[in-house]
Amino acid sequence: MVNPAKQYGIFSLPVIVGALGFFVDVYDLLLFGIIRKPSLSSLGLSTAEVLNQGEIIISVQMIGLLIGGILWGIMGDKKGRLSVLFGSILLYSLANIANGFVTTVPQYTLMRFIAGIGLAGELGASITLVSELLPKEKRGIASSVIAGFGIFGAVFAFFLKENFDWRTCYFIGGGMGLALLVLRVSIFESGLFCELKETKIARGNFWMLFNNRERFFRYLKCILIGVPAWYVIGVLVTFSDQFGLAFGIPNVDPGKAIMYQYGAIAFGDLTVGLLSNYLKSRKKALFIFYAITIFFTVLYFLQDGGTAQGMYWICAGLGFGTGFSVVYITMSAEQFGTNLRATTAISVPNMVRGALPLIILLFKVLREYTGSYVTGGWVTGIILMGVAIVAAFSIKESFGKDLNFVEY
Repeated sequence: MVNPAKQYGIFSLPVIVGALGFFVDVYDLLLFGIIRKPSLSSLGLSTAEVLNQGEIIISVQMIGLLIGGILWGIMGDKKGRLSVLFGSILLYSLANIANGFVTTVPQYTLMRFIAGIGLAGELGASITLVSELLPKEKRGIASSVIAGFGIFGAVFAFFLKENFDWRTCYFIGGGMGLALLVLRVSIFESGLFCELKETKIARGNFWMLFNNRERFFRYLKCILIGVPAWYVIGVLVTFSDQFGLAFGIPNVDPGKAIMYQYGAIAFGDLTVGLLSNYLKSRKKALFIFYAITIFFTVLYFLQDGGTAQGMYWICAGLGFGTGFSVVYITMSAEQFGTNLRATTAISVPNMVRGALPLIILLFKVLREYTGSYVTGGWVTGIILMGVAIVAAFSIKESFGKDLNFVEY
């Protein structure tokens, strides 16, 4: 089968459906963070238990994403990109509907774990498919369109939380996912994958990422450059209410902080894609957005005695900066051959998401060691951003790279 890349444009059906799919994915992924307080409180937890159990549940969800990223990635290279999109959407949709019926914390935790596994496949598979279907000069912008529109799923989740019971929010998420399956039927498989399928070249061998030193470090760098995004999302914004108390800012709503952040991420995703195309470089765009993220992180830790509204706008600035996420995911697809492309593009963002329990653990250790919630937060950020910058400096530029190659 001939690679049909030139038949598709930036606003072609695969891109539109990918954007809608990521919209639902983000809605379900961030929903717990938005309704964490009301949902856990309704199950009878105290204020302290809401914080502790919330950290545990979001960590378990991220572990599910980590496991799912590996499983769906392997399936994407063995069975095809579309098989991942169908399977992952079905799993997380059913898990979210079941989540609306939970009555205990263990049930809640289990459903978030299963949903996490399902949610792991959507974005990486969509970007892999679009990267292989579109011409190389359009794939970066198309990935930004998918990510930029999809991010509004978090904003939608916040507005539903303001108007519906938390259980209803889960039912809506599951229903949207099932409706999305109908649209997926109209999408074609990647021509590059179909051509590879006719050969005897090994596909989706996860261990190939570890049996070659150069390939392993290439994979590790792709993960490390994305870690600061989930430091911002999973620590600074998700627990913005706790930081707010430490800064002397009462009544910070973490759900609203997430809404502001993700609304801005949408514009960051679109901007970084256009900037990358203008500069003809993924790395230059990445470093510019790292600088934006660092700037707003500094502002975040300088808001002693500020206001809740000021916190929300800083979270928006952080969101715009973390628009670099679409760059590291696109780079992950471009760094590896067709027989490992889905494995890496799907597993890398989920390795980053799955690193959140380790990020939270590092944050806990540092805040206990320093005796300060705030100090623990900014020291964690310095460590993670420093590691990411070193990794980004050493990774190869991938803008305009021909993707018709394989790994041996």
